[in-house]
Amino acid sequence: MTTVIATYSDGVHRAGVVALWRKTFDYGTPHNDADYSLDLKLKADDGLLFVALEGGAVIGTTMAGFDGHRGWIYSVAVDPSHRRRGIGAALVRHAERALSALGCPKINLQIVSSNEQVVGFYEALGFCVEPRISMGKRLPGRG
Repeated sequence: MTTVIATYSDGVHRAGVVALWRKTFDYGTPHNDADYSLDLKLKADDGLLFVALEGGAVIGTTMAGFDGHRGWIYSVAVDPSHRRRGIGAALVRHAERALSALGCPKINLQIVSSNEQVVGFYEALGFCVEPRISMGKRLPGRG
């Protein structure tokens, strides 16, 4: 079956994306809830959420963002039954092209420390580990 990468459409893809993210991401924190994350991304209205589809079913995702200075890639997920077929790489490259078209000079991404095995995946796509300290702060109201 052919894989197609498309821009996310809420009325068409939401249930599939939520199911995929719940299957592949086990964050367990309210601010990373799949529906909540989708709602926040849709408020940005930037067209930088992409899905990989086979036969109309969501089998992969990637989300990107651009603030005018740096681009970010988030939520790269491929259903476990469809991995090792180049779908994740195709999603990342699709996001890279979209960010490049916006004039983005550099892309960043973060990897949860418990998911270090994915480092090789990103290195094969040209990303490198940079000497940075990632810091975060949760704002009141969403865990």
